[in-house]
Amino acid sequence: MKVSAKVCLTSSLIVVALGVVILKYRQYVVHPWTRDGQVRANVIQITPRVSGPIVAIPLVDNQYVRKGDLLCSIDPRTFQAAYDQARANLDKTRDQIRNLEQQINSAAAALQQSVTTVRNAAFGVTSAKAHYDELEKDLARYQSLVASGSIARRDFDLTKESYVKAQADLHQAQGLLDKANAAKAQAEAELARAKAALGAPGEDNALLREAVAQCDQAKLNLDFTRITAPVDGYVTNLNLRLGSQAVANQPLLALVDANSYWVVGYFRESTIGSIQSGDNAVVTLMTYPDEPLTGVVESVGQGVAQQDGATGRDLLPSISPTFEWIRLAQRVPVRVHIVKKPERVVLRVGTTASVLVMTDKTVVAAR
Repeated sequence: MKVSAKVCLTSSLIVVALGVVILKYRQYVVHPWTRDGQVRANVIQITPRVSGPIVAIPLVDNQYVRKGDLLCSIDPRTFQAAYDQARANLDKTRDQIRNLEQQINSAAAALQQSVTTVRNAAFGVTSAKAHYDELEKDLARYQSLVASGSIARRDFDLTKESYVKAQADLHQAQGLLDKANAAKAQAEAELARAKAALGAPGEDNALLREAVAQCDQAKLNLDFTRITAPVDGYVTNLNLRLGSQAVANQPLLALVDANSYWVVGYFRESTIGSIQSGDNAVVTLMTYPDEPLTGVVESVGQGVAQQDGATGRDLLPSISPTFEWIRLAQRVPVRVHIVKKPERVVLRVGTTASVLVMTDKTVVAAR
């Protein structure tokens, strides 16, 4: 009886163990799991827009900063001087434009005056021409009368003198008209030159827009001497020193975006067939093995880099030797968005994580 009890107990333990193994295997198949995961985040390379020596670094390595906080300052004196010069040039340009506008007004007034002069001269020519035509008719009539003896020779001579004078007055009036037209043409040319020198009026003036742009650029360069945090995050690997030369478009430090953390799990290609976006996930960090994180699958990678076939020596394809009876599964990245994490857990880029994806939407304890 004792032997039978031992056999039954042993058999029961074996059955339970097999059941647990089968259950775990089923969960492993239904819920893909990997220990090959990493915490990731957007790492922003803080890059200066201008060059100059660093004069202030009000932070320490791994410090948390908020958006808009000062990270470091570049010596602003050179850029302040350039900005002051640009402002002075802008004021000078505005004075120059006002002077050109006054020249246009003066040229326009001169043109208006010349138009009036031309009008008066034309009226004078018309009047002189009418007087001349009248005397020309009188002279012709008096000539026939004096020939017939109807009038005295003296009256004919007086009429002829008046005719000659009217002719001279007509020539003089025509000369004044020609001179007025020439003055008008010159006034029109002066007005055109003044308008061409000014260009577009008001704020659309090219000289003014150029001066404003130079002033704005100088102001931007001055503002760029204060380098601030674009997002909330952690400054990491800070190696700056006071007096170091900041070079434009060369990264100074790294800022980890505190609101961009996610986890990437690298699953074997044989297990990702059932993983879809929106599947629940449980993430366990190696740093905090007893405090799992809740997540949701955002996406599944659409490809991985291929080593075989890459160009090698002599431009021939490079192929790694493999064992025909062993097929190594590729690792495909699965991106997991972190929905909830324990308050004590601190996420760090590059740390190791285990990822369990629940493809049947059920909640399963993290492994």
